[in-house]
Amino acid sequence: MRRKEMKMAIMKRPDKAPPRMATPEEIEAQRIYTERVRTALASLDAPKACVVTYGCQQNEADSERIAGMLREMGYAYTSETAEADIIIVNTCAVRDHAEQKALSITGGYKHLKNKKPSLIIGVCGCMVSKADMSDRIKRSYPYIDMVFGTEMLWRLPEILYRVMSEDKRMFFPNLGEPIVAEGVPVLRESGYKAWVSIMYGCNNFCTYCIVPYVRGRERSRRPEDIIEEVRGLVRDGYREITLLGQNVNSYGKEFGNGCDFADLLARICEIEGDFLVRFMTSHPKDASKKLIDTMAANAKIAKHFHLPVQSGSDRILREMNRHYDREAYLSLIRYMREKMPEICISTDIIVGFPGERDEDFEDTLSIVKEVGYDMMYSFIYSKRTGTPAAEMPDQIPEKITGERFARLIETQNAISLTRNLPYEGRDVRVLVDGRSKNNPDKFSGRTEGNKIVLFDGDDSMTGRFVTVHISEAQTFALKGEVITEK
Repeated sequence: MRRKEMKMAIMKRPDKAPPRMATPEEIEAQRIYTERVRTALASLDAPKACVVTYGCQQNEADSERIAGMLREMGYAYTSETAEADIIIVNTCAVRDHAEQKALSITGGYKHLKNKKPSLIIGVCGCMVSKADMSDRIKRSYPYIDMVFGTEMLWRLPEILYRVMSEDKRMFFPNLGEPIVAEGVPVLRESGYKAWVSIMYGCNNFCTYCIVPYVRGRERSRRPEDIIEEVRGLVRDGYREITLLGQNVNSYGKEFGNGCDFADLLARICEIEGDFLVRFMTSHPKDASKKLIDTMAANAKIAKHFHLPVQSGSDRILREMNRHYDREAYLSLIRYMREKMPEICISTDIIVGFPGERDEDFEDTLSIVKEVGYDMMYSFIYSKRTGTPAAEMPDQIPEKITGERFARLIETQNAISLTRNLPYEGRDVRVLVDGRSKNNPDKFSGRTEGNKIVLFDGDDSMTGRFVTVHISEAQTFALKGEVITEK
């Protein structure tokens, strides 16, 4: 399906139409395929699967579902591609760099297949959901055995069985009719932190973004299914649960059942147990005072709000099709800080959007200073073929975007340090993530506000809440000593 045709198919679906759920018969069919693959693997000596992931938290959550299905089919999991009997690469399409890296890494698996012809290589996710990408892979990557789009993930058992039984390559691109499938097994990477997707897709069509074209229109999971999943995670000892969606603030609009995102959060907080709830990502146009009030009223909801502003210029925001202006955004920030003075706020910003003038960039710098973000994720604009912004005039030269990007980083780094300094001398509750990747002699964790904390510890602390006395604040982290643990 071509990009224009895909967009028309997505746009024709009504905003408030309930998503189509996979039927019991469709779920049962995948269970049967799972057993068939398991039977086919029975003659092999401990077959292993490896899932390689690029992209956002939603991709990570999808990869855990892929790993869960592979486990059900009889594979043990390995992180070493050289050991694997099947490798699945879950790709990202948001930025060109991520796409090129995924293609390069996948190309490197050719030598593995030369050594082990029985190796099955699959590619899935956002990149291969782009128009014509399946055809490109079919032509240029003959050693890739299967390709499936984001809509087809739940049908992996069927796709894999057909590759194995028919001995030919399989291509399952998106069809523009996504389905919500419950009951897909999950192999979680962590035993104490969990991703829980509450919805899929996006309705916003920001002019720079490829996501609506590769993940389809918004569709929410039923609240009872989400709550049951979270209840099971809490029962299993999970301490941090992050609710995922391209725009969680739009949750539940299709159902018309009176359960919006704030209501869902409140219901989750009624679950007994010692756990923390996070969520991402929020779109400012749909962030409500009701949501902020719900956060303020519930101790189980982390006091951290990631609210992407993208630009501080009203003109650029209109060009981006963001549906809010600077003042509306700042009004939300002021209300958050009124209700939750200690809240930590982070954001996303794009530098060098087509047509961005010096005064537009100055507006972005000024909103960064006015808000005083604790953290910022900044990106140089990446042209995505098929999006309106890719066809806009006045694409900004690399030299200018680089200079602006450096100024933005310098500005935010100073603010981050200023926001961290008041933590010196305070005691903070931290969920321990284990040894720091950058400093293995130290342990790291995150505060409720999502700030990184470094401290001395031992491996038994991983996955537990501890109280840390902060002795030093730095730009990107806090340092301290553990005084209690739970």
